[in-house]
Amino acid sequence: MKEKRQRKSKRAPVNTQCYFTQTGTKPDYKEILTLKRFTSDRGKIIPQKYTGITSKNQRLLAKEIKKARYMALLPYTDRHAI
Repeated sequence: MKEKRQRKSKRAPVNTQCYFTQTGTKPDYKEILTLKRFTSDRGKIIPQKYTGITSKNQRLLAKEIKKARYMALLPYTDRHAI
């Protein structure tokens, strides 16, 4: 008989609790280190399914990241140095 192969999951581990709910804070454009935690190395906002943030906080986070980019606190992309 042939044995069935078990497939390995390619998914990244998912956090089960929201970071902002745990710490009792809200996303803020002035907290650059916190915002960098939720952006990729290329500067993209990491989706909610990978970060485990609630929908409400994900929307707030996106707005605050965009504010920080506009004020030049965060880069838009990783390719700024020429």
